[in-house]
Amino acid sequence: MKSIYINELASGDKVDELFMIKAIEVKTDKNGNDYLDMVVGDYSGSLICRKFRASEDEIDKSKIGEIYRITGVIKEYNGTLNFNANTIDLHTIEDNIDILDFISAAPIKAEDMLKEIKIYINKINHKDIRKLIIEILAGYKEKLMYYPAAKSNHHSFKSGLLYHLLRMLRAAEAIGTVYNNINMDLLYSGILLHDICKIEEMDSNEMGIVSDYTMEGKLLGHIIMGIKLIEQTGNQLEIDKEITVMLEHMLLSHHYYPEYGSPKKPMFLEAELLHYLDIIDARVYDFENASDKVKPGEFSDRIYVLDNRNIYKSTF
Repeated sequence: MKSIYINELASGDKVDELFMIKAIEVKTDKNGNDYLDMVVGDYSGSLICRKFRASEDEIDKSKIGEIYRITGVIKEYNGTLNFNANTIDLHTIEDNIDILDFISAAPIKAEDMLKEIKIYINKINHKDIRKLIIEILAGYKEKLMYYPAAKSNHHSFKSGLLYHLLRMLRAAEAIGTVYNNINMDLLYSGILLHDICKIEEMDSNEMGIVSDYTMEGKLLGHIIMGIKLIEQTGNQLEIDKEITVMLEHMLLSHHYYPEYGSPKKPMFLEAELLHYLDIIDARVYDFENASDKVKPGEFSDRIYVLDNRNIYKSTF
């Protein structure tokens, strides 16, 4: 059983605790010694953890998704807590643990989220668009239940992709009550498809932990893979070309900037709204995640994805 969680740790703490390895890489220091550069975590968060002068046994047996007892010291580096490991018990811990102590998950059950998303699909009035969405999502139903939305950034937890899509759909519906000139069929469809090929881009286990990006993910990325999927499915279902091209453009442009993977900016309203809804939900997550780790009246560490800002948590 765990006695302390990551969000309770502070610089200087001596630690002897169970952690799940969520990422691992073997590196070499300036003296030529191998060390393990890891991310270890529990449900409350994650830490960079380094085991210097790692033995061959430690390198061979330390695996992503496994739980180990790790001892060491918490230190602060450039405003961020790091875990310097002294020992790693290489016997995988299996008895007397609750797996939910070690993984982060969406706050809503995946089954309930999927039911609500189906309601939004049924709100798509255009029969061909609805048919296209149903066909594509049917191929990913099982993995949607547990896939994260990212390896390490926003919604990088079990069922995170489903949660991200649902919150965007809810926000889109609210915007649609304000502006009556939005094609909600396009907007709902763009939301449902914009990140769907992250399931092909990343290799995740059923706990929502991504071990690596796939070969196609590294070479193409989820945007290009999504465009190909729409093209292929649209041809198979004989969907009107204008529909598939507009949906492809929504995927192509939703990152907005070339350096983030979008060679074109949005060229119609629903594509523009998709970009901002995506950004809003990612930013809300980033602020939620940062504030969860600090006490009221205090500032967070610098948050890289928020332009290295320190986030303040109010007392009221």
